[in-house]
Amino acid sequence: MQVQNSDTGDADVVKDEAAARSSMPARRRGLHGWLDGIRATRTGALTLKIVVGLVGTVMVVGGLIMVPFPGPGWLVVFAGLAVLSTEFHWARKLLEFGKRTLHAWTEWYKRQGWIVRILVLIVTAACAAVIVYAGLRTLGIDIIKLGLGFVQTR
Repeated sequence: MQVQNSDTGDADVVKDEAAARSSMPARRRGLHGWLDGIRATRTGALTLKIVVGLVGTVMVVGGLIMVPFPGPGWLVVFAGLAVLSTEFHWARKLLEFGKRTLHAWTEWYKRQGWIVRILVLIVTAACAAVIVYAGLRTLGIDIIKLGLGFVQTR
């Protein structure tokens, strides 16, 4: 038996006994419990949806911008979709589609011989070089001209 609080009398005991008899599942703990608490009110649910939507969208767009450059572009895209999937069903479906496609591509790539693997590497490197060159040209930097000037002075 619980010790009664002098301010609430038997209310705490009655509440705990009723909770023990309830068929409702216990509230989840940790992050999920915290999110469930926010979703419990209409304002909290809407605010959470807006915040998750903004954060996830920024991550996906930032990741897509990073895709052609060396670095974790696709990882950030998938992380953004994971964030969005906590609140949006369409994002969960898109994330699952992306995982299946990536897995299929990886399995296909593993089955290929060294010639196909080298060709994929060359095409990937050429695409990255063209994107980096075009990006630098938009900034007014011509790396071919700079390289030729460096080579010709020696």
